Amino acid sequence: MSTEQKGKMGVASIALFTLCAVLVVDTLTASASIGVSAIGWWVVMLIFFVIPYGLITSELSTAYPGEGGIYDWVKSAFDFKWAVRTTWFYWINVGLWMPAVYIMFAGMFAELFMPDLSLWGQIAICIALTWLTVWICNVSADIGVWVTNVGAILKIIVIGTVGVGGFIYGMKHGVANEFSLQTMTPGVDSAVAFLPAIVFNLMGFELVATMTSEMKDVRDMPKAVFLSIGITAFLYIFGTVGILMALPVKDIGLVAGLIDTFKTLFGGGAMGTAMVYVLGVCALLTLIGNMVSWTMGASRAAAEAAQEGELPAAVAKVSEKGSPVGANNITGIVSTVVIISYAFFAQGNDDLFWSVFAFSSCIFLLPYLFMFPAYLKLRVTDSRHERPFKVPGGRGMQWLMSIVCFLVVFQAVILFIFPEALDLEVADWNYTAPVLIGVIVTIVMGEWILSGALKRKQNELKQQDTE
Repeated sequence: MSTEQKGKMGVASIALFTLCAVLVVDTLTASASIGVSAIGWWVVMLIFFVIPYGLITSELSTAYPGEGGIYDWVKSAFDFKWAVRTTWFYWINVGLWMPAVYIMFAGMFAELFMPDLSLWGQIAICIALTWLTVWICNVSADIGVWVTNVGAILKIIVIGTVGVGGFIYGMKHGVANEFSLQTMTPGVDSAVAFLPAIVFNLMGFELVATMTSEMKDVRDMPKAVFLSIGITAFLYIFGTVGILMALPVKDIGLVAGLIDTFKTLFGGGAMGTAMVYVLGVCALLTLIGNMVSWTMGASRAAAEAAQEGELPAAVAKVSEKGSPVGANNITGIVSTVVIISYAFFAQGNDDLFWSVFAFSSCIFLLPYLFMFPAYLKLRVTDSRHERPFKVPGGRGMQWLMSIVCFLVVFQAVILFIFPEALDLEVADWNYTAPVLIGVIVTIVMGEWILSGALKRKQNELKQQDTE
């Protein structure tokens, strides 16, 4: 496939798309919960993980352009079976992540408008939002794109306001936490539980590779990827610092932390209260935009895979307008089941949010455990393939970058399940058991779907032989 495309996406628009996909508000409080050392962790992750990840993504997307992105790369490097596993995890993750996002929405909504709203009242809001998202994605792609564009602008406004407001608050009232070289130095003891959230926040730069047919020139990818990496890293660090300037670490809640920050920054006066409500509503809308964008993208990829016989036929159903209604509806069903199931395990809203978020994040990260080995294998076995952009360094450097990226993702998966860093004697099995069981069940379901895909392929081969 030629690297020259007929689309309209240049460097700026590719970077904006990537920024919209990667930048999320819902886990900003989780990174701030690490404390001031989160700043050091952001810098470490940027240097040792995000830059290699961006280089690898840039080479793969320019060398193997196509609508499948990470799915295509894994399929090119390995066999059909690993491609099926990749597309399954990449798609089903959205239905598992959606509950965590809307649990965050319900908690923030309650903090703003209904402080006495019960946990089950918040669960009802989560389910209603799930099906609103499905409806938006089913009705029209144009509406979905409009929602995501608005959400992207609001994300920048919200995070930028938190950062600026935090600095102004610190100058007027003093900072809520100590900022020094010592406190900003990464520390494992305070970061283990929430460090995986930083990894999660930095994943997804490869998503725009599925839009190569819309690009003017796929060779713009490296510039766009690193432009979006720079903006995303700055906004995350800026927003985290803003929260830490306004709130002591011990007072940062995973769900209500953002609203609490707004209240601290703007005070209780009439104007301050109005600002809290305006920014709070903006933050709520960004969460809807998040889920609409990922549901649209993942469902379309899943529908295409299903049409190739790689996922069940029900996933392949498409409306007259081209919306992947089968995949969208299944995503809604999965989200609803997860919301209700995990509600029985949670002791409170923060517990529910983090349990569901950790579970969905594990599934979300699994395809990346295939992507980095795929890059390494393609470098070795397909070295003569044209690469418009090539990661600098010899084979040893490629091994080092791939292994480091793989290990960063792998440790994030482990720490999401065992935040006590594998000290099983102190493991909180009330938290760990549901997350671990959820991951195992999802993997087993993937293997069952794979067996069905293999049978369909075998039947196709038999039919071809008889013809």
